[in-house]
Amino acid sequence: MTSAPAITTVGVPKEIKTAEHRVAMTPDGVREFERLGIDVFVETGAGAGASFTDDHYRAAGATIVPTAADAWGQQMVVKVKEPKAEEFGYLRPDLTLFTYLHLAAYPEVAEALISSGCTSFAYETVQLPGGALPLLAPMSEVAGRLAPQMGAHYLERHNGGRGVLMGGAPGVQPAKVVVLGAGNVGWNSAWIAAGMEAEVVLFDKNLDRLRWVDQINKGRIVTLASNRGAIERNIADADLVIGAVLVAGGRAPVVVSEDMVRSMKPGAVIVDVAVDQGGCIETIHETTHNEPVYTLHGVLHYAVGNMPGAVPHTSTYALTNATLPFQIDLAHHGARAACTRDGALAHGLNTHAGNVTNAPVAEFLGTAFVEPGVALAG
Repeated sequence: MTSAPAITTVGVPKEIKTAEHRVAMTPDGVREFERLGIDVFVETGAGAGASFTDDHYRAAGATIVPTAADAWGQQMVVKVKEPKAEEFGYLRPDLTLFTYLHLAAYPEVAEALISSGCTSFAYETVQLPGGALPLLAPMSEVAGRLAPQMGAHYLERHNGGRGVLMGGAPGVQPAKVVVLGAGNVGWNSAWIAAGMEAEVVLFDKNLDRLRWVDQINKGRIVTLASNRGAIERNIADADLVIGAVLVAGGRAPVVVSEDMVRSMKPGAVIVDVAVDQGGCIETIHETTHNEPVYTLHGVLHYAVGNMPGAVPHTSTYALTNATLPFQIDLAHHGARAACTRDGALAHGLNTHAGNVTNAPVAEFLGTAFVEPGVALAG
């Protein structure tokens, strides 16, 4: 990259979602931008929750700015979570925003992006030719590994659960964990739960994926083809159910009905990692790190929409490792050229100049879809 960058200033605002302590860029990420002649403006305190001080960012070459408005005022803004209502006023036609958006779950954010004319890219819809989602994968891995840990915590009696130890004890049956979906979230959830010596049942519609899991685990994780009857039987007997169903850019399908939840044991726990895309459990609604659980039909529901925010130091490094190359390409070439060069990034474009440019998002929102190339050419 020897030519002058198309975008010369990047803002990193502090995240304001409840108990969200991640930050969109590490000091090492700043250093990469600065060496390319792209100035990074970090809101003061933005990295504190992830154990990065303002001095760490200054040493890497960033300019520390006192307000969110200063960070949002740059040509491109990188974030972790979707803009909150109090940030909608920062959206504008000449802004390029790169963050997790999950517009199927947050239609009010989609409306704000469309009305502002902002160019927005969503980490979760950047998609490689084979269908892989490289910017969702690291946070899916973190959330998947957290899910059994959270489930185990709330299975403890004093936290409202059944009083079941994940691995049981010699002569005592372990917890039964049902994982719905064998993608990055589900596979990591099943792997960690099995490591805790729970009895693990993993569901998916993709038999090839189940074959892969079976080969890796040599039968330690029970794999079952996903169908209504098998799910009903296993849900009723589960101590912990982990929802890990993903549709790229769209709403997660509901695979556990309210009647299935009613059939569960009192004090059983549900952890729905898919809640930031609407959830795959009919009785789910989003919670926060401050108030993570609620009880319905005698079952504890954990539905924090930003689970990796609980381990922000780990999560920020994992996120930046994946997002930084795409952020740099976007800043160096600009949206139009970057999307032409990289089809994966073109999938990431969600809105531009009032148009919705991702097909699954447009379908869910019930609005017209405009091809990214067409929208950017206009």
